[in-house]
Amino acid sequence: MDADINRLLLRFEQLMRETNREVINPYIHQLSIDELKPVVSVVAQARAVYLKRLYDIALAHEADHQLPSEAEIVELEQLQRRFKALAEGAQSIEVAIQRGYLDIKES
Repeated sequence: MDADINRLLLRFEQLMRETNREVINPYIHQLSIDELKPVVSVVAQARAVYLKRLYDIALAHEADHQLPSEAEIVELEQLQRRFKALAEGAQSIEVAIQRGYLDIKES
């Protein structure tokens, strides 16, 4: 029974790879490292804005030893959400390349 399950799981994994490649690959042309730079840059920019705002909030409250206001927390959460969404997207592209869903150009 274990052998049957293992065979099924292997075939299922192969089906997932093939289907993901068939569906995802037509959406994005062959990629080069230079074409991935905008993805990395937008993630870095979102991270920088998020970290800068956190730092500015911390500096603003250093003297008064108060915690950030609710409005500051909401703003920080929005920046964090944007950064995380972009970072997870970049990671998804990385995984898609690793699994062969996307084609890459040779450098």
